[in-house]
Amino acid sequence: MDVIIQSLGFTAGNAIETYIKEKLSSLKSDGIIRANVTLRVEPELGPELQNTCEILLEVPGNDHFVKRNNQYFEAAVNDCVELLAQAIKKSKEKQNDRRQADAMQIQDALMNSEEETEL
Repeated sequence: MDVIIQSLGFTAGNAIETYIKEKLSSLKSDGIIRANVTLRVEPELGPELQNTCEILLEVPGNDHFVKRNNQYFEAAVNDCVELLAQAIKKSKEKQNDRRQADAMQIQDALMNSEEETEL
């Protein structure tokens, strides 16, 4: 997985970049192509929410996007990664449900065609 980290309005240190890459590597999905991470300081939000993390996770199909504010970048990154893990899990469940529904439709069609040939 490619990880692209942008910091707007400041220079991110190696420690935060390493932390982000470590957290993103914990996401369990084979289809992740790239993660675009944007870190931004927004002082107009106040001291408790001034640090913003945005992550765009590029996967086949629909991409996942999350944005969180927090007092610390590490906490904002944690929140984003947790939400992305939930989104990945939900999309996998949807995909499995669709596959099972398709299999049931095929099985029903086969059963109907067998009944018609017997008549």
